[in-house]
Amino acid sequence: MILKAFIIGICASMPLGPVAILVLQKSLGYGRKVGFVTGLGATTVDTTYSILAIFALAVAEGFIETYEYPLFLIGGIIIAAMGFSMAFRDPFRKLKPERTDRKGSATDYIQAVGLALSNPGAILVMFALFAFFGLEVDCKDFRMFPVVLAVAGGSVTYWFCFSYLFGRIGKAIDLRSVMWLSRVAGIVVMIIGIALFGQGAFQLIFR
Repeated sequence: MILKAFIIGICASMPLGPVAILVLQKSLGYGRKVGFVTGLGATTVDTTYSILAIFALAVAEGFIETYEYPLFLIGGIIIAAMGFSMAFRDPFRKLKPERTDRKGSATDYIQAVGLALSNPGAILVMFALFAFFGLEVDCKDFRMFPVVLAVAGGSVTYWFCFSYLFGRIGKAIDLRSVMWLSRVAGIVVMIIGIALFGQGAFQLIFR
């Protein structure tokens, strides 16, 4: 059961969505420490969703199904705005010409938490993973605590490896290349946000 929960934590973090792109940008631009702290924000949300999957699966699913399209609208606006900022703001304007590693800050962490929470589909992914791996833990069962910790451990492990890999690669990339990668990443995030907003708007208007 613990191994399954650990794998769920890894699988929940793996999709190349806005959070992964944000962690990639931070790792390339500021180093693996900042990337890892940013990834911890996603871990916090994934862990919260795992607790929801255990405590209130039916209630949470009903809420998401009821307010799915308004959540798409709100989430799409937030994601598109963040993508715009990533694409058209110079994230390295305060840095020296060569890349300088820095420690992760609360801002990096909170930014990832906000971005992860703005994606309502992420909780459905967590529910699906629990169902796929057959993890049914009663909220009154003491085993739920190791399961939640294992999910968090899997997510932390994934983001540590992800940020370490791209943080190391970032040292071999010049600032101009990182700038373009940042802008491309921002445009991708904008497209995801616009698509999410468009889907919500279309369903609300034509359903």
